[in-house]
Amino acid sequence: MIGDMIARIRKDKKMSKTELAKKTNINIGHLTHIEKGERNPSHKALRSICKALDVPYQPLMYTYDKILSDDQEFYKAPNHISYNKVLAVDSISNFIECPSSFPGATFALKMPDNSMEPKLPKDTYVFVELSSPLNNREIGVFEYDGKIIIRRFIVRRDKLVLRADNKEVEEISLFDDTQFNIIGKVLGTNTGLIL
Repeated sequence: MIGDMIARIRKDKKMSKTELAKKTNINIGHLTHIEKGERNPSHKALRSICKALDVPYQPLMYTYDKILSDDQEFYKAPNHISYNKVLAVDSISNFIECPSSFPGATFALKMPDNSMEPKLPKDTYVFVELSSPLNNREIGVFEYDGKIIIRRFIVRRDKLVLRADNKEVEEISLFDDTQFNIIGKVLGTNTGLIL
């Protein structure tokens, strides 16, 4: 997935592969292999690529060892992972112990509402793997319409849907022109529930 992200950013920045190769001192053939996903860049090369593309290193680093599933290829997951944003935290209430069963967890987030009840009650902590693409029916944290929400990600043939488990909360249909970002995948809860 990291190659897909690098290619997307390079194209968004309207930079040719030749220009990126010159700025990074990385052979254009090697860059081509990286963008096709045939090779992973070294950490030093990734830092150089990020600097040349003028994007932060860490958001791309989270995509380093991710391999896209068929569903993720279908909905073009790399187009919905932010590469130039980092999570802003308004307050820190405390640290929470992270179970070893969630080794990919990056942070814990308290459920702000009852949208995912009964599985994820309000005020339950969920452990989230940052910048992780989602498969069909997985629960994720999303940026949508200027808000951060937690919903189940549904892949349909004609559209994508963000669905709450609570039937009283309306589902959100995502079409080709809908702007949304996947912040991360919910791995489980502080009550031991593995999703």
